[in-house]
Amino acid sequence: MHRDGMPPADHEEAERPLRADARRNRIRILEAAGAVFAEQGASASTEAVAERAGVAIGTVFRHFPTKPALLQAVVMNLLDQLITEVDALVEDSAPGTGLFELCTRVMEISAQNGAVFERLAETGTRVHVGDALARVRPAVELLLDRARNAGAVRGDLRPDELTALLAALCQEAMTGEWSQGFRRRALTILFDGMRPGARPRDGDGQQGWRTANNE
Repeated sequence: MHRDGMPPADHEEAERPLRADARRNRIRILEAAGAVFAEQGASASTEAVAERAGVAIGTVFRHFPTKPALLQAVVMNLLDQLITEVDALVEDSAPGTGLFELCTRVMEISAQNGAVFERLAETGTRVHVGDALARVRPAVELLLDRARNAGAVRGDLRPDELTALLAALCQEAMTGEWSQGFRRRALTILFDGMRPGARPRDGDGQQGWRTANNE
């Protein structure tokens, strides 16, 4: 299944049936790559990834012939993890907290992997948080409905407004210039605006969006 804006070739290859040992190696490489790139940035070597995964460098290149291919696979894996986590929130979270947990997790993923996204952009593949959120939109809408019914968020908050605001914050968090404390504060401000008792909507939000973008 393709992600918007992401070349499909390597993911399709990854979805071909693999032997059990090859499948295990691929998982280990992706997990190791995600950790190494998060710690050392996207300039970290594939040798460091191989060492962390406990495999030979040749094994890494058999699965991912180039570093951009490995970086792309890491992002694909992150999106798969996000989808899995969102599904878990839908199943297990309390109605009043699931939506806030989702926003916090998306921010964490964006900040921790900004270097990977930046390096991919240098190869011509740009990652947009909005694209990832679009993939889980039905779940976001369900969590938002539950939060509304639980009285945890304002009744006039729309899914497109939430995803636009969250995506904007996360794109900035990807730059690596925001400290953890600043990210928490940004989320706190977002959450305060989402909760009941926040200032009522001033007129038609959609009209205001169009006007602002046409000036």
